[in-house]
Amino acid sequence: MAHIIDTLPNDVDLRLITSDRDLGDKHSYPGLSGRWVDRGNSKIYYLNASSRRQWFAVWKRLRADSPDLLYVNSLFNPRFSLVPILASWLRMIRPSAILIAPRGELSPGALQLKSVKKRAFIAMWRYLLRGSKVFWHASAELEAADIRRQFIGASVVVNQNQSGLPREPLRPVATSTVAKLVFISRVSPKKNLAAALEALQRVEREVEYDIYGPIEDKEYWRTCQRVIDRLPPNVRVRYCGELEPSEVRATFATYDAFVFPTRGENFGHVIAESLSASCPVVCTDQTPWTDRLAAGGGIVIGNPIVESLSEILSSIAGSDSEQRLAARKRCGEIFREWRQKSDQLSIFDAVRQRSMVRREAR
Repeated sequence: MAHIIDTLPNDVDLRLITSDRDLGDKHSYPGLSGRWVDRGNSKIYYLNASSRRQWFAVWKRLRADSPDLLYVNSLFNPRFSLVPILASWLRMIRPSAILIAPRGELSPGALQLKSVKKRAFIAMWRYLLRGSKVFWHASAELEAADIRRQFIGASVVVNQNQSGLPREPLRPVATSTVAKLVFISRVSPKKNLAAALEALQRVEREVEYDIYGPIEDKEYWRTCQRVIDRLPPNVRVRYCGELEPSEVRATFATYDAFVFPTRGENFGHVIAESLSASCPVVCTDQTPWTDRLAAGGGIVIGNPIVESLSEILSSIAGSDSEQRLAARKRCGEIFREWRQKSDQLSIFDAVRQRSMVRREAR
């Protein structure tokens, strides 16, 4: 989102409404809650979602601004997606069009989690969006197909997530004689950390696996901890806390592989970050990165996931440091190739282009 804001077309005037705290935090960012803050030509409001006064202030501002486009990130977030869409449906705010970015929430793997509740949500969305001029933002054709399966006839704009990553990967250096693996993401069922831990139970060689990221689902983390307690002594797993965004690439650069058995990613920015640090990615085929990984950016996990992953991790653990270094060099080359060709068209320009095409078709 920061990169979208910082590379806005000059004629776009943006208001961003976001939370006044990080995921899981009880306390807001110091001095920001309930304030509008300038960032370039944009204005950002840090909202305490429990404050009626702040919600009223946001509504007054958006009502006065009369936006051309309402852009929501997430389909199932009750406060930051449902509330603004419902406000538009009730004509409390009156955008000319709505743009929805599901961010991978409609992938088959994601829909398997809490499926009953999500089916009810989708039925409600179909009702609320009737009669509105709605666009959907997909980061790849894979996600576009997921959207069209749930919303027949949806107008989908396929626009790869904009990336502020540099064009050159970090230079890989050899690690220790023991294979070092890492997980950097939210600890939640969708990211499927438990599958990686279960696969490690079958690895017989010495290996290290470090986990970084916010614990979004505490019950799921307790499940992961129970698996960790059963791991053999040759497998060392550590939870290392959260990382600042600026620390992610440098952290990836110290590992031999990013083990990420996700149930589905619409784009997977963390995968791009890992590749940019010359850290190969071990990942399912539920992301747009499958071809890049198969070409040398990492390894694609087959089915069944745990069995396939255990074989892959055993192979990595059994390789020597020079073999792992060679894999990291190839990974960096794959990132360089992707970065040179990656689409940097603003999502707002992409929507405007689609709108023009639709008008001309009529």
